[in-house]
Amino acid sequence: MKKIYFGVFLSIFIIPTIFAQNGINKEKFRIAIKQSVDKIHLDGKLEEQSWKVADQSSQFLNKWPTDKGLPPLQTQVKLTYDDKFLYIGALCKEQNKDHIVQTLKRDDVIWMSDGIAVFLDPVNQQTNGFAFYSNAYGVQTEGLLSGFSSDDEGMSRDWDNKWFTEAHQMENGDWSVEMAIPFKTLRYDASLTEWGINFLRCDLGNNMYSTWSFIPLQFNGTDLSYVGTLVWDKPPPKTNSNFSIIPYVTGDVTKDIDEKNGDTQASFDAGLDAKVAVSSSLNLDLTINPDFSQIEVDAQQTNLTRFSLFFPERRTFFLENSDIFTDYGIPPIRPFFSRRIGLDDDGNAIPILGGARLSGNIAEKTRVGLMSMQTASTDNVKGQNYSVATVQQQVLKRSSIKGVFINRQAFNETEFDGEDYGRNAGGEFDFVTEDGSFRAFAGFHTSMKPEKYEDTGFINGGFAYNSRKLETFHSYVYLGENYIADVGFVNRLDNYDAAKDTTVRIGYQHLFSTLGYTIFPKKETSIVNFIKVGGENYILWNDGLGQTLRNTELAANFNFKNTSWLNISGVHTSEFLPFETNFTGDEYVNLPSDTYNYGGVGVSYRSNARKRFFYSINSNYGGFYNGTLFQLGGTVQYRKQPWGVFGVSFERSILTLPDDFGEAKLWLIGPRIEVNFSKKIFWTTFIQYNTQADNFNVNSRLQWRYQPMSDLFLVYTDNYMVENFGNKSRAIVLKFSYWLTL
Repeated sequence: MKKIYFGVFLSIFIIPTIFAQNGINKEKFRIAIKQSVDKIHLDGKLEEQSWKVADQSSQFLNKWPTDKGLPPLQTQVKLTYDDKFLYIGALCKEQNKDHIVQTLKRDDVIWMSDGIAVFLDPVNQQTNGFAFYSNAYGVQTEGLLSGFSSDDEGMSRDWDNKWFTEAHQMENGDWSVEMAIPFKTLRYDASLTEWGINFLRCDLGNNMYSTWSFIPLQFNGTDLSYVGTLVWDKPPPKTNSNFSIIPYVTGDVTKDIDEKNGDTQASFDAGLDAKVAVSSSLNLDLTINPDFSQIEVDAQQTNLTRFSLFFPERRTFFLENSDIFTDYGIPPIRPFFSRRIGLDDDGNAIPILGGARLSGNIAEKTRVGLMSMQTASTDNVKGQNYSVATVQQQVLKRSSIKGVFINRQAFNETEFDGEDYGRNAGGEFDFVTEDGSFRAFAGFHTSMKPEKYEDTGFINGGFAYNSRKLETFHSYVYLGENYIADVGFVNRLDNYDAAKDTTVRIGYQHLFSTLGYTIFPKKETSIVNFIKVGGENYILWNDGLGQTLRNTELAANFNFKNTSWLNISGVHTSEFLPFETNFTGDEYVNLPSDTYNYGGVGVSYRSNARKRFFYSINSNYGGFYNGTLFQLGGTVQYRKQPWGVFGVSFERSILTLPDDFGEAKLWLIGPRIEVNFSKKIFWTTFIQYNTQADNFNVNSRLQWRYQPMSDLFLVYTDNYMVENFGNKSRAIVLKFSYWLTL
């Protein structure tokens, strides 16, 4: 086995030399920008003289579902600038006036509406950048791009900043848009006269996407490997004062049956965030007494596994440039996970006194991240300081070497508690060919605790290859039983022993492999865009127990031209339970420690997403240890374009075990209503009914964006028990924030 591991790591460093490349689109796709000759009035019409004399983009090229030829509806893009703004103007040809727009709410999913996006790489790293998108009604979405975002869009839409856009509808169905992006919003090197840039056109009516700079079909439309070049007529303007403060005030009325004996409590609070541009590419974020009451509640999940579920970070302060802190390890094992700061294991808030975060580029190829957050002590927990330092150095074309140090330190009142801390340190190498087709990665991490444990290492490595038809991914992990990440997320390390009501840490190793092949129909009249077939295999060894899990899955996905898709899969599992386990409740007998072999099948279908009525459904049936499990779930949604979206998601799980091992019949239902009174006033209500958690939750939020990046929120939350519908807690919060740029 050790020879296999050595071979895997050796290939990580040898194979990359075979795939190394030089240059892709930077020379072939170039567009010039020159200073405006008159004032741009942002109305979406592109009538100013500056637009008439501006350089125009060459023809857009097909991106998806084919990367061959030209799209039937072309797009023209122009750029100009003045001392404060970068302007982008676009004319989008259209066949009819019935544009597909999902919502008037800011931060729309860019793939789901007719729209145009610009992707900027101002420091020419091809690993990080900015996205700005407008749909056909002028609704804004902005995001941060990173080389290997886990988001399906290839970007994080959680980043918010100040910029402006307007759209204009024409009688023949064509539409145009103007964007004005303040230079203060961007992070760039003012000495560079060439930036990376690309444009994406979303044409939902034809279920087609096109880009200005060519991107092969197998890569995401946001991929920075394939950006073209924006050529400035002179160095872009330097930003002078770039300091913004965002104060807030809140008032709330709460009633908590469990914690406060049902007494109604009223409170008032205030705090502020600040953004300071240390340089044009380095930003300092400060927060004092941050408040996240306006953040939507987590979407609840049914858990029929032996391990904890992952809930994503949603708080805005932690999201800008978050990749430099969080992109270590692999998704099931993250040394740093910001959700550990200011939230307990149940998602309840722990007061954060304040914090600071410095992130961005200190040199053209060097990114840094420094963060320190301080939480207050409560009756149940000590005050904690969480600090992170990370650096990323770009090497070769798109590769990087990076390192991180994480420290959690407890306080007794105002003094360090020398016996209560957790520290993690690690380094990783990430090799990527310039076209993104091959990636190899390796890393080593360790943890430090006062107890001076042994076996504290975490090693990961692997490689991936992605071509037009073939894709494969392989990874190896070694996780020591005493790798403890107090500010991280580590799955499968803690094993619950139901007989002794205790948790036992067991280190493990795993190999994970996937292989997929895409089949494209030869006839253009085919109703299918492509068929993807493939499989994955997961093998896990626990220390002292040998192989304890093998999970093998085969699947076929049919992607249709009308945006619908169908997925069919089959899976076989062989698993050894190291301890007695219970999935059905204390009133039933525990499953014994033993080896279980079982399999199952699954079918998923999504309907035409362009239709006003849209649905998806998924079902799985098969074995579950010594019993059976049936799951049926899905989403039904109706869009009253563009002002309303009404939907409900559901999941039904029926677990049946033999003899006295029990059964479980669970419901998870989530109605959701979104009403957009305008592009500035939004009302969202999210209801969740969860029988497993014995919780019925209502979260209703009214948002008025009365000025750019300035909001008034009115939030109502209510929690009930499912069984007797008794009230658990209730709260009404009013929050006012104002973005002030100095």
